[in-house]
Amino acid sequence: MKRVGCAVFLLLVATGCTTHAPARPSGQTFVVVRHGEKSNDDPRDPSLNAAGIARAQALAGLLRGEPLNAAYATRYRRTQMTATPAARAAGIAVTTYDADMPATEFAQQLQNAHRHGTVLVVGHSNTVPRIAAALCTCTVPAMGDDTFNLMHRIRVAPGTAPVLQSVRY
Repeated sequence: MKRVGCAVFLLLVATGCTTHAPARPSGQTFVVVRHGEKSNDDPRDPSLNAAGIARAQALAGLLRGEPLNAAYATRYRRTQMTATPAARAAGIAVTTYDADMPATEFAQQLQNAHRHGTVLVVGHSNTVPRIAAALCTCTVPAMGDDTFNLMHRIRVAPGTAPVLQSVRY
């Protein structure tokens, strides 16, 4: 009986004692999406229509459990309105970026500024594929002007190649 007690004690010590909290997974995740469906209220800077608002809410729901530490959108109302629900749920502000900035330069800024956690980037049909490609150093197909439901998730872990996952949402 004494040996069993010692064995149990040693097992508990070996498996149950830690001196620090488990390490969080390291690396970066970039979620790059196009803005939601736009209304026809302003030809230069339209807002989102009802479907676009619903899509922005769905995006916020998809990102709710992630460590969202930054959200970026261009200066246009439709991108700001798409990013805002997710940013608000995470308790962060939306940072405006220049849609004309070269994708490789913007990707480098994002990678340098955010070493851990999840970063949301909301862009346009002509910029999202280039930004995603620059982040994953891979080829990303062009988007149609009628595509609003494509999410590119790029995971970058230290010492490994970036991984791109593109899904409809």
